[in-house]
Amino acid sequence: MNLKEILLPQRYNYIGCFFTLNCNLKCSYCINSFGNNNNFSKTMISGADWIRVLNRLNSHDDLPITIQGGEPSMHPDFIEIINNIKPELNIDILTNLCFDVDEFIKKVDPQRLKRKAPYSSIRVSYHPSQMKLDVLISKVLKMQNAEFSIGVYGVLYPEIQDKILKTQKKCLKLGIDFRTKEFLGEYKRKLYGTYLYPEAVRGEIKEKRLCRTSELIIGPDAGIFRCHHDLYENFPPVGNLLNPEFEVKDVFMECYNFGNCNPCDIKIKTNRFQIYGHTSVEIKNG
Repeated sequence: MNLKEILLPQRYNYIGCFFTLNCNLKCSYCINSFGNNNNFSKTMISGADWIRVLNRLNSHDDLPITIQGGEPSMHPDFIEIINNIKPELNIDILTNLCFDVDEFIKKVDPQRLKRKAPYSSIRVSYHPSQMKLDVLISKVLKMQNAEFSIGVYGVLYPEIQDKILKTQKKCLKLGIDFRTKEFLGEYKRKLYGTYLYPEAVRGEIKEKRLCRTSELIIGPDAGIFRCHHDLYENFPPVGNLLNPEFEVKDVFMECYNFGNCNPCDIKIKTNRFQIYGHTSVEIKNG
Protein backbone atom coordinates (compact mmCIF):
# COMPACT_ATOMS: atom_id res chain seq x y z
CA MET A 1 0.00 0.00 0.00
CA ASN A 2 1.29 3.45 -0.93
CA LEU A 3 1.91 5.80 1.97
CA LYS A 4 1.10 9.45 1.35
CA GLU A 5 3.72 12.13 1.92
CA ILE A 6 3.94 13.76 5.34
CA LEU A 7 4.79 17.45 5.45
CA LEU A 8 6.50 18.50 8.66
CA PRO A 9 5.78 21.81 10.39
CA GLN A 10 8.32 24.49 9.52
CA ARG A 11 9.11 25.10 13.19
CA TYR A 12 10.13 21.48 13.84
CA ASN A 13 13.75 21.22 14.99
CA TYR A 14 14.45 17.49 15.16
CA ILE A 15 13.52 14.12 13.68
CA GLY A 16 14.58 11.25 15.95
CA CYS A 17 14.46 7.76 14.40
CA PHE A 18 14.92 5.15 17.12
CA PHE A 19 15.80 2.00 15.18
CA THR A 20 15.94 0.10 18.47
CA LEU A 21 16.06 0.90 22.18
CA ASN A 22 18.50 -1.97 22.76
CA CYS A 23 22.17 -1.19 23.30
CA ASN A 24 25.38 -3.18 23.63
CA LEU A 25 26.50 -0.91 26.50
CA LYS A 26 25.11 -0.61 30.03
CA CYS A 27 25.91 2.92 31.20
CA SER A 28 24.54 3.79 34.63
CA TYR A 29 23.72 7.34 33.54
CA CYS A 30 21.91 6.45 30.29
CA ILE A 31 19.19 9.04 29.67
CA ASN A 32 17.02 6.32 28.12
CA SER A 33 16.76 4.75 31.58
CA PHE A 34 15.72 7.94 33.37
CA GLY A 35 12.81 7.33 35.75
CA ASN A 36 11.28 3.90 36.18
CA ASN A 37 11.69 2.61 32.66
CA ASN A 38 13.33 -0.77 32.17
CA ASN A 39 11.59 -1.65 28.91
CA PHE A 40 13.94 -1.70 25.95
CA SER A 41 12.19 -4.48 24.07
CA LYS A 42 9.87 -2.60 21.71
CA THR A 43 9.28 -4.48 18.49
CA MET A 44 11.56 -3.45 15.64
CA ILE A 45 10.12 -3.01 12.18
CA SER A 46 12.02 -4.34 9.18
CA GLY A 47 14.49 -2.36 7.14
CA ALA A 48 12.01 -2.35 4.26
CA ASP A 49 9.36 -0.77 6.49
CA TRP A 50 11.82 1.82 7.83
CA ILE A 51 12.62 2.81 4.25
CA ARG A 52 8.91 3.11 3.43
CA VAL A 53 8.02 5.26 6.43
CA LEU A 54 11.05 7.55 6.32
CA ASN A 55 10.56 8.18 2.62
CA ARG A 56 7.10 9.53 3.48
CA LEU A 57 8.68 12.52 5.17
CA ASN A 58 8.93 15.87 3.45
CA SER A 59 11.54 17.76 5.47
CA HIS A 60 13.44 20.96 4.77
CA ASP A 61 17.14 20.84 3.86
CA ASP A 62 18.37 21.94 7.28
CA LEU A 63 16.33 19.33 9.19
CA PRO A 64 17.93 15.87 8.87
CA ILE A 65 16.56 12.61 10.14
CA THR A 66 18.71 11.48 13.06
CA ILE A 67 19.15 7.71 13.25
CA GLN A 68 19.69 6.62 16.84
CA GLY A 69 18.72 4.24 19.66
CA GLY A 70 19.75 2.50 21.90
CA GLU A 71 22.47 1.64 19.44
CA PRO A 72 21.02 1.93 15.90
CA SER A 73 23.60 -0.35 14.29
CA MET A 74 22.07 -3.25 16.24
CA HIS A 75 19.24 -3.18 13.70
CA PRO A 76 20.07 -5.96 11.22
CA ASP A 77 19.29 -3.71 8.22
CA PHE A 78 21.21 -0.67 9.48
CA ILE A 79 23.28 -0.08 6.33
CA GLU A 80 20.48 -1.06 3.94
CA ILE A 81 18.19 1.55 5.45
CA ILE A 82 20.82 4.29 5.17
CA ASN A 83 21.48 3.45 1.53
CA ASN A 84 17.80 3.51 0.56
CA ILE A 85 16.53 6.66 2.22
CA LYS A 86 15.58 9.08 -0.54
CA PRO A 87 18.33 11.60 -1.36
CA GLU A 88 16.07 14.55 -0.52
CA LEU A 89 16.42 13.63 3.16
CA ASN A 90 19.65 14.42 4.96
CA ILE A 91 20.88 11.84 7.47
CA ASP A 92 22.62 12.11 10.84
CA ILE A 93 23.63 9.15 13.02
CA LEU A 94 24.07 8.89 16.80
CA THR A 95 26.12 5.79 17.64
CA ASN A 96 28.77 4.33 19.94
CA LEU A 97 30.57 3.02 16.83
CA CYS A 98 30.38 -0.63 17.89
CA PHE A 99 29.82 -1.73 14.29
CA ASP A 100 32.36 -2.88 11.69
CA VAL A 101 33.65 0.42 10.29
CA ASP A 102 35.46 -1.32 7.42
CA GLU A 103 32.17 -2.73 6.17
CA PHE A 104 30.48 0.63 6.67
CA ILE A 105 33.18 2.47 4.71
CA LYS A 106 32.93 -0.10 1.92
CA LYS A 107 29.14 0.09 1.60
CA VAL A 108 28.19 3.69 2.44
CA ASP A 109 29.09 6.79 0.43
CA PRO A 110 30.50 9.42 2.83
CA GLN A 111 28.80 12.14 0.78
CA ARG A 112 25.43 10.65 1.78
CA LEU A 113 26.20 11.59 5.40
CA LYS A 114 27.57 15.04 4.80
CA ARG A 115 25.80 18.40 4.76
CA LYS A 116 26.30 22.03 5.70
CA ALA A 117 26.06 22.07 9.49
CA PRO A 118 28.10 23.34 12.47
CA TYR A 119 28.54 19.80 13.81
CA SER A 120 29.34 16.31 12.51
CA SER A 121 26.73 14.15 10.82
CA ILE A 122 27.98 11.02 12.62
CA ARG A 123 28.14 11.75 16.35
CA VAL A 124 29.86 9.11 18.45
CA SER A 125 29.20 8.77 22.17
CA TYR A 126 32.20 7.90 24.33
CA HIS A 127 31.69 6.05 27.63
CA PRO A 128 34.99 5.36 29.48
CA SER A 129 33.79 2.47 31.62
CA GLN A 130 32.31 0.65 28.64
CA MET A 131 34.73 1.32 25.80
CA LYS A 132 38.43 1.11 24.95
CA LEU A 133 39.60 4.58 23.98
CA ASP A 134 42.38 3.46 21.65
CA VAL A 135 39.96 1.29 19.69
CA LEU A 136 37.47 4.13 19.42
CA ILE A 137 40.12 6.62 18.27
CA SER A 138 41.34 4.16 15.64
CA LYS A 139 37.83 3.72 14.29
CA VAL A 140 37.09 7.45 14.25
CA LEU A 141 40.36 8.27 12.45
CA LYS A 142 39.70 5.53 9.90
CA MET A 143 36.26 6.95 9.11
CA GLN A 144 37.63 10.47 9.13
CA ASN A 145 40.31 9.46 6.63
CA ALA A 146 37.55 7.94 4.48
CA GLU A 147 36.01 11.45 4.43
CA PHE A 148 33.05 10.81 6.71
CA SER A 149 31.76 13.72 8.78
CA ILE A 150 32.35 12.35 12.27
CA GLY A 151 32.92 13.64 15.80
CA VAL A 152 32.89 12.37 19.38
CA TYR A 153 30.80 13.44 22.37
CA GLY A 154 31.22 12.74 26.07
CA VAL A 155 28.68 13.21 28.86
CA LEU A 156 29.99 15.17 31.86
CA TYR A 157 28.71 12.69 34.41
CA PRO A 158 30.34 13.67 37.75
CA GLU A 159 32.15 10.34 38.24
CA ILE A 160 33.82 10.48 34.82
CA GLN A 161 34.02 14.21 34.12
CA ASP A 162 37.80 14.39 34.55
CA LYS A 163 38.30 11.42 32.20
CA ILE A 164 36.03 13.00 29.61
CA LEU A 165 37.89 16.31 29.68
CA LYS A 166 41.27 14.55 29.51
CA THR A 167 40.06 12.50 26.55
CA GLN A 168 38.78 15.63 24.86
CA LYS A 169 42.26 17.19 24.96
CA LYS A 170 43.80 14.02 23.53
CA CYS A 171 41.29 13.81 20.69
CA LEU A 172 41.59 17.47 19.77
CA LYS A 173 45.35 17.05 19.46
CA LEU A 174 44.71 14.18 17.03
CA GLY A 175 42.40 16.32 14.93
CA ILE A 176 39.20 14.68 16.20
CA ASP A 177 36.24 16.94 16.98
CA PHE A 178 35.36 16.09 20.59
CA ARG A 179 32.53 17.94 22.35
CA THR A 180 30.99 17.55 25.78
CA LYS A 181 27.36 17.22 26.78
CA GLU A 182 25.75 18.26 30.03
CA PHE A 183 24.78 15.43 32.37
CA LEU A 184 21.03 15.35 32.94
CA GLY A 185 19.49 13.86 36.04
CA GLU A 186 20.32 13.31 39.70
CA TYR A 187 23.66 12.37 41.20
CA LYS A 188 23.98 12.06 44.98
CA ARG A 189 20.62 13.81 45.41
CA LYS A 190 21.68 16.80 43.33
CA LEU A 191 19.84 17.59 40.11
CA TYR A 192 22.14 18.30 37.17
CA GLY A 193 21.12 20.02 33.96
CA THR A 194 19.76 23.36 32.79
CA TYR A 195 15.99 23.25 32.35
CA LEU A 196 13.32 25.62 31.12
CA TYR A 197 10.83 23.86 33.41
CA PRO A 198 12.94 22.57 36.34
CA GLU A 199 9.84 21.64 38.35
CA ALA A 200 8.90 19.22 35.58
CA VAL A 201 11.80 16.85 36.20
CA ARG A 202 11.70 16.42 39.97
CA GLY A 203 9.41 13.40 39.86
CA GLU A 204 7.60 14.52 43.01
CA ILE A 205 4.11 15.50 41.86
CA LYS A 206 2.38 14.64 38.59
CA GLU A 207 0.11 17.39 37.27
CA LYS A 208 -1.90 18.18 34.18
CA ARG A 209 -0.43 20.50 31.54
CA LEU A 210 -0.76 21.25 27.85
CA CYS A 211 2.37 20.38 25.88
CA ARG A 212 3.48 20.88 22.27
CA THR A 213 6.58 19.33 20.77
CA SER A 214 8.98 20.59 18.11
CA GLU A 215 10.25 17.08 17.37
CA LEU A 216 9.11 14.06 15.41
CA ILE A 217 10.01 11.12 17.64
CA ILE A 218 9.70 7.78 15.85
CA GLY A 219 9.92 4.61 17.93
CA PRO A 220 11.30 1.21 16.85
CA ASP A 221 7.82 0.11 15.68
CA ALA A 222 7.29 3.37 13.69
CA GLY A 223 5.04 4.73 16.43
CA ILE A 224 5.03 8.53 16.86
CA PHE A 225 5.48 9.71 20.43
CA ARG A 226 4.69 13.05 22.02
CA CYS A 227 8.03 13.18 23.80
CA HIS A 228 11.01 11.14 24.99
CA HIS A 229 9.19 10.40 28.24
CA ASP A 230 6.40 8.60 26.41
CA LEU A 231 8.83 6.66 24.21
CA TYR A 232 11.04 5.45 27.05
CA GLU A 233 8.20 4.80 29.51
CA ASN A 234 6.27 2.74 26.95
CA PHE A 235 3.28 5.08 26.78
CA PRO A 236 0.88 4.68 23.82
CA PRO A 237 1.98 6.53 20.67
CA VAL A 238 -0.20 9.21 19.11
CA GLY A 239 -0.02 7.46 15.75
CA ASN A 240 2.13 5.28 13.53
CA LEU A 241 3.96 6.05 10.29
CA LEU A 242 2.84 2.72 8.88
CA ASN A 243 -0.73 4.04 9.00
CA PRO A 244 -1.45 5.48 5.53
CA GLU A 245 -3.73 8.13 7.06
CA PHE A 246 -1.31 9.41 9.68
CA GLU A 247 -0.66 13.16 9.70
CA VAL A 248 1.48 15.30 11.99
CA LYS A 249 -0.73 17.51 14.17
CA ASP A 250 1.13 20.54 15.42
CA VAL A 251 -1.08 21.15 18.46
CA PHE A 252 -0.94 21.28 22.24
CA MET A 253 -1.91 17.95 23.83
CA GLU A 254 -3.10 17.18 27.33
CA CYS A 255 -0.54 15.50 29.55
CA TYR A 256 -0.99 14.27 33.13
CA ASN A 257 2.69 13.53 33.80
CA PHE A 258 4.13 17.00 34.34
CA GLY A 259 6.64 16.49 37.14
CA ASN A 260 7.92 13.25 35.68
CA CYS A 261 9.23 14.62 32.37
CA ASN A 262 12.33 13.22 30.72
CA PRO A 263 15.22 15.71 30.97
CA CYS A 264 15.76 15.52 27.19
CA ASP A 265 12.40 17.16 26.61
CA ILE A 266 12.79 20.16 28.90
CA LYS A 267 16.50 20.95 28.95
CA ILE A 268 17.73 24.23 27.48
CA LYS A 269 20.09 23.42 24.63
CA THR A 270 21.27 24.50 21.20
CA ASN A 271 18.97 23.99 18.26
CA ARG A 272 20.02 22.40 14.95
CA PHE A 273 21.78 25.66 14.04
CA GLN A 274 23.80 25.53 17.29
CA ILE A 275 21.95 28.54 18.68
CA TYR A 276 21.54 28.22 22.45
CA GLY A 277 18.16 28.66 24.11
CA HIS A 278 16.03 25.96 22.48
CA THR A 279 13.79 23.50 24.36
CA SER A 280 12.12 20.52 22.71
CA VAL A 281 8.66 21.13 24.13
CA GLU A 282 6.48 24.08 25.03
CA ILE A 283 4.38 23.62 28.17
CA LYS A 284 1.52 25.71 29.47
CA ASN A 285 -1.25 25.41 32.04
CA GLY A 286 -4.48 23.93 30.87
